[in-house]
Amino acid sequence: MSSNDRGSVSYFDIDLDNSGQRIDNWLKRELKGVPTSLIYRILRKGEVRVNKKRVKPEYKLQAGDVLRLPPIRLDAKKTNDFTVGDKLKALVENAILFEDKHLIVLNKPSGLAVHGGSGLNYGAIEALRQIRPELKQLELVHRLDRDTSGCLVIAKKRSVLRALHEQLRNKQVDKRYWALVSGAWPARLKVVEKPLFKNVLASGERMVRVDAKQGKPSETRFKIIQKYQGATLVEAFPVTGRTHQIRVHAAASGFPIALDDKYGEAEFDKRMKPLGINRLFLHAASISFIHPKEQSTLRIEAPLDNNLLQALERLKRA
Repeated sequence: MSSNDRGSVSYFDIDLDNSGQRIDNWLKRELKGVPTSLIYRILRKGEVRVNKKRVKPEYKLQAGDVLRLPPIRLDAKKTNDFTVGDKLKALVENAILFEDKHLIVLNKPSGLAVHGGSGLNYGAIEALRQIRPELKQLELVHRLDRDTSGCLVIAKKRSVLRALHEQLRNKQVDKRYWALVSGAWPARLKVVEKPLFKNVLASGERMVRVDAKQGKPSETRFKIIQKYQGATLVEAFPVTGRTHQIRVHAAASGFPIALDDKYGEAEFDKRMKPLGINRLFLHAASISFIHPKEQSTLRIEAPLDNNLLQALERLKRA
């Protein structure tokens, strides 16, 4: 399917090797040269069908699915064949925390998207595919917001991807985040359970709000790590995995995260910037799961970047 010009409707039978993948990821990998913006457009318009039904980008393909693709015609000059620059390749290579024959764990830098889309040609996964072209089945196991840093797991084989997705569904994956929030987080506030509703704006931007009627059940557990003057460093454990969950739960509880451009507090951000905080202070500090092949628990920790560490030192002195 490497041709840039597919002039007729195509059908594909999904086998076990391809099951468990998000359909947008499958399309981006298989439709070589097709811009990610076009892939998301045909999904949004319902031109891609699975078992004769419309599907969302997050739909996970299942063995036995029949996938229908519409005709796709492209101007060869406008295709998104691109080369990831050496600087980004080095950044991603240096961010590898753990690697074996089955998976890679990155300490994803803030500002780097996990994948292309929404006007971006590439993200961490595309960079890794160019760094390691011999690995034909690299897939994201989960996601992080673009501005969130920390542990990001990539599977090298589809069998590993399926096994880790099953662990995610069964809540066997333990993800811990560090966040610097405004104010003095109260020790008694250990669990936030607020239903969350995701709204996608016309621009494609995702906004989430607490909504008792339309929201999905959501739970985050919080623990104080360190108190500062006017701020608190907390550990957040998302029991559920909703979009922007930690950010919205913190803000809705009255303690927004530093430099959160969607749900933050301007006055708090104004006080944090002189300390050297110039990005969302949300970091996926650790992740643990059962290694799909070794059958032992694997725990990976991602250190904070130097800017955030220095900012915390300045807060401590203040």
